Amino acid sequence: MTYAAPPTDGPPNGRELFKAYLRKVGSGEHTSSGLTREEAAHALELMLDGAASPAQIGAFLIAHRIRRPEPQELTGMLDVYRKRGPQLTTGKPAISFGMPFDGRTRTAPIYPLTALVLSSAGLPVVLQGAGRIPVKYGITAQELFACLGLQLAGRSVEWVQAKLNACDLALVHQPDHLPDAETLIPYREDLGKRPPLASLELLWTAHQGEHLLVSGFVHPPTEARAWKALDLAGETNVLTVKGLEGSTDLPISRACVTGRPTREEDGRQILHPRDNGCYGADPLWDGLETWGNQSAAALGGQGELATALIWNAGTYLWQAGLEANLTDGLERCRDLLSSGVVMAHLQRLRQEMG
Repeated sequence: MTYAAPPTDGPPNGRELFKAYLRKVGSGEHTSSGLTREEAAHALELMLDGAASPAQIGAFLIAHRIRRPEPQELTGMLDVYRKRGPQLTTGKPAISFGMPFDGRTRTAPIYPLTALVLSSAGLPVVLQGAGRIPVKYGITAQELFACLGLQLAGRSVEWVQAKLNACDLALVHQPDHLPDAETLIPYREDLGKRPPLASLELLWTAHQGEHLLVSGFVHPPTEARAWKALDLAGETNVLTVKGLEGSTDLPISRACVTGRPTREEDGRQILHPRDNGCYGADPLWDGLETWGNQSAAALGGQGELATALIWNAGTYLWQAGLEANLTDGLERCRDLLSSGVVMAHLQRLRQEMG
């Protein structure tokens, strides 16, 4: 049996257009080449719109993972998220955290508590997350905030913006606010690996305007690519963190590797919890009920999560410019916790957000 080639009259359809991009990234070690920023953006749009076939999408994602994305490709894909996703604003500089959407499974998350401390100090905090997704299916931001009495999923963008204005806290929930990206989640399960698209979760923020963008990483090459991609995207205030499980949670069991890159240097900073009275074992994840109890204690400056919370929130108060140095940041955090300011802030959030 012979098969006829598809007709070539008329403008090329999405599958034909996508073939050119697939050839570029999947032609082998010696003949493959990177996409331009514009091509990478178009390739992602074809995937999100379903114009590329499932076979093409799967082939592209695995070929891209093997070859590793180039910085301009990540920037082009980031352009799409910026265009299609929500756009939040604040009247003062904010802080935004970029972490893997597939959650945490080994260590207890500190970032929701950090967000409460920072927002109680008047610093707007913007987070991004999703539901339980492969490959880890770890605990998610919206589940953790719900455990604290804050229902942040299932909300409109207008609601999120209003609460950000009123309470200095926002969670962008992908199923609600960037549903196109949900169509690519099944490929993560089928491939069994995070595709390079997952890097966008670490680089993207819905916040428009002046902010500190904190991006987690695991491997040094990932950090270097992130620096270049974010520079191309016009992000001028970036902090990269070798955090727990690729998150922005700073460990207390070891020195913390961070970077504040500029055009001239990587701004490498090694932060030592031992030298600042915050050394200890990184708290382990033991289920949502245990975490909820530990969190209630930590927000009062007590219990197993308190040291990690002080180290994280104090560091970010300093890095975001609310305190002049790390020592002052740690002391400010201790004061906010011991004085009851953070718990009072949480009670107000519960009343505002339900």
